[in-house]
Amino acid sequence: MAMLIRSGGRGKRRRPMADINVTPMVDVMLVLLVVFMVTAPMLATGVTVTLPKTRADQMKTEKERPLVVTIDKDGKAYVGLEDTPVALKDLAPMLKALSENNLEKRVYVRADEAVNYGAVVTVLALLQSSGFTNAGLPVDPNSAKRILQEK
Repeated sequence: MAMLIRSGGRGKRRRPMADINVTPMVDVMLVLLVVFMVTAPMLATGVTVTLPKTRADQMKTEKERPLVVTIDKDGKAYVGLEDTPVALKDLAPMLKALSENNLEKRVYVRADEAVNYGAVVTVLALLQSSGFTNAGLPVDPNSAKRILQEK
């Protein structure tokens, strides 16, 4: 066993060390950095939504065109280019027949600006309950430009 022997006798006192040991502080800071880097993206995500785009791509061939449900300002629903309104109870079977039971076919729900929000939600809920998985809400592609010009 080794023993440390100091010279200088009893009268001398040890001077305090003036250096700061930063290693524990760096370790703590690195752990905190990793914790915040892992948790920050989880806190910022919220609800995932697909925002409407203001620029639409060129539509594909006639076979690949989506189904379109139009809701006028009175809340009446129309399918495709038809001029006669369709009852909500007949909407899902008609769309299934037009899509040839392809429930992944895209359905666009176009609604007048003045239509009641409840009418749009009713049509979207009807599409979801009947099994359609791809529904879209098209917007006017020039609307963003007009909004920016008004500000």
